[in-house]
Amino acid sequence: MAMARVSAESGLSSWWKVAAIVTMMFGFSVLIGLTAEAYRKAPPIPGKVMDPLGSVLFTSEDVAAGQQVFLKYGLMANGTIWGHGAYLGPDFSAQYLHNWALDAAEQAARARFLRPYAELTSEQRAEIDGGVARTMKHNGYDAASGTLRFSAVDAASFARQIDYWAAYFVTPALNGGLAPKTIIDPRELQQLTAFFAWTAWASTAQRPGEPHSYTNNFPYDPLAGNVLTSGAVIYSAISLVFLLAGTAIGLLAYGRFNQLGWHRPEQSSTQAMAAVSALAPATPTQQAALKFMTVAALLFVVQTLVGGGVAHYRAEPGDFYGIDLASFLPSNLLRIWHVQLAIFWIATSYVGGALFVAGMLSRSEPPGQRPAIHLLFVAIVIVAVGSLLGEWAGLLQWLGDAWWWIGNQGWEYLEIGRAWQILLAIGLVFWFVLLWRNVKGELANPLRRPLVVFFLIATAAIPVFYLPALFYDGATHFTIVDTWRFWIIHLWVEGFFELFVTVVVGIVFYELGLVGRDTALRAIYLDVVLVFGGGLIGTGHHWYFNGQTETNMALSAAFSALEVVPLTIITLDAWHFVTVTRGEGGKSFRHKWTFYFLMAVGFWNFTGAGVFGFLINMPIVSYFETGTNLTANHGHAAMMGVFGMLAVALMTFVLRESTSEVTWTHLERFIRCGFWGLNAGLAMMLLLSLFPSGILQLQDVVQNGYWHARSLAYTSGALHRLLEWLRMPGDVVFIVLGAIPIAIAMCLGYLSLWTRRA
Repeated sequence: MAMARVSAESGLSSWWKVAAIVTMMFGFSVLIGLTAEAYRKAPPIPGKVMDPLGSVLFTSEDVAAGQQVFLKYGLMANGTIWGHGAYLGPDFSAQYLHNWALDAAEQAARARFLRPYAELTSEQRAEIDGGVARTMKHNGYDAASGTLRFSAVDAASFARQIDYWAAYFVTPALNGGLAPKTIIDPRELQQLTAFFAWTAWASTAQRPGEPHSYTNNFPYDPLAGNVLTSGAVIYSAISLVFLLAGTAIGLLAYGRFNQLGWHRPEQSSTQAMAAVSALAPATPTQQAALKFMTVAALLFVVQTLVGGGVAHYRAEPGDFYGIDLASFLPSNLLRIWHVQLAIFWIATSYVGGALFVAGMLSRSEPPGQRPAIHLLFVAIVIVAVGSLLGEWAGLLQWLGDAWWWIGNQGWEYLEIGRAWQILLAIGLVFWFVLLWRNVKGELANPLRRPLVVFFLIATAAIPVFYLPALFYDGATHFTIVDTWRFWIIHLWVEGFFELFVTVVVGIVFYELGLVGRDTALRAIYLDVVLVFGGGLIGTGHHWYFNGQTETNMALSAAFSALEVVPLTIITLDAWHFVTVTRGEGGKSFRHKWTFYFLMAVGFWNFTGAGVFGFLINMPIVSYFETGTNLTANHGHAAMMGVFGMLAVALMTFVLRESTSEVTWTHLERFIRCGFWGLNAGLAMMLLLSLFPSGILQLQDVVQNGYWHARSLAYTSGALHRLLEWLRMPGDVVFIVLGAIPIAIAMCLGYLSLWTRRA
């Protein structure tokens, strides 16, 4: 076979570009196909649900209205539907389903044995349970007429559960810290219960032509006939095969082609340090990026404090050290703020980092660039503050019918009002324009052109792939919304954010003289091939139980397993970070702490995204653990450990380049403290609280059913509460010794710029 052509521009084999293009095209083709299938195969919403006498219990309009009630009151920041949402309250679909099954069992027990269900022998219960499971699996939906027929027992259960859910919203101590009497309107309660009833029906009714329900028998509840499907077992086994094969191929490539990563720099660390020491001073436009980093650090502190409040609600939902916090800062509001602030501070850091790196690629100062950056900064602050206040006002029901536009949309991770979403999208486009103005001149430079092209692609992808947030509204089918939500949550964050970071780190390494241009490009191509090779199709591991078919489960399970491969290779490369920071001859490296944060990224990427992520991505595990603290354990390790540490690394880099040597000497101790505080605090949070409580919760799911492990009866138990309290030491270390010192360093650094200008 003829050797691959070598690009005249980069010196790299053209097969790198071919592999990246083929990988992206294949991945997106499959992902778009799965998304289209979601539209075709989503659980039907009956036009009307009728009792045996022909009376209409509720309609499709009631279900849609109930979903909007669910969103308007921020209930996805309290509990979950089909495992997706927050963990302060129950899984509403699972709880309705179990109450429904218990009502059916009670009626059958009294009819068959003339005794209450609770008084039956184990043999009698087994007989009743089998009959209930068979009955609930029956699908009474007629597609031709759009009518779903409920039995008398089903209808009676629906009526009783309206009262059940009305009682749930009364007392904060019994619902995870919602505002007192959150929902009291009878019509809204009826509509909300209709929505819960539909989600429960879709959970248990057999999908036509299949031996399982529309949600692949999720949630686990043997009484309702929901048990693990054979497909979940088979596809989990296949995913292990993909994992082993992919890891073997990845390690073979890593060992055979030792030029794949960062570990073969074109010059020694002594030469690299000489290059670094000669780095040009930051321009005024670059220094303008420091204000983004300072605001990001302050938002980070606020986010951690809010997170501490959320954690306290899990440990003690009805009291905050004697303060009735739920009356004015209910748990669902704090949870929304906690998530949104995480997105805001990390994104703000990335925006500022990209502006600084653009200045490294091109030392030009386009006319009006600095005022435009100031305008972008003001816009970001307005969107951040405005959306947070809007969410507060929306949950307090101050906005009337405008709640969805300027208040709280209610969808987890994408809660900000639609108007704020549109402004955010416009701001991201404006940000890209500023970056393009800064670097467009370097497109004529053959040496820098490949890096500039990747930089523009990575930054353009961020506003482009945020657009799915605009593809739905509050009445859109839940399965469809969940599909598009994870295009953003997984694909936007774990895909294109990761590409962006890889490109930025590659450019920084190149500009610092640590690696050659070809090594940086090779690492970027490798990231595209490996990360997107599994990550695009792997998006579907979030869709196992949200109304999609087993086709999605089969493909997503296999390709999700491959996500561990690039993380393994990245971890192997991380050792080079250590050798670089040590330098030669005992010299101190200028960007030591930036590299330390990058090393932390490698560790948490492998641990949080790789180990913890793979554990819960397998269908056979995900079926039982979705919506437990194991999910939260993975989320915190991956979000903060990877994207958060990357954000702090960018902050540290910009701070180091924007301040004088004298100033940095005073600031370095805060950065040092912040590094150890963040990593130690995060490790304590996971190991002392989230991971052990998640394991115990998983055990309870297997023993007692998903509904039980997610109920407040379980989460208010002594052992679970103790593990929630054990989160406090890690939180304190993370906040006091981690986030706050970082914020102090950024504020002092920004103030030093003003002092120098004066």
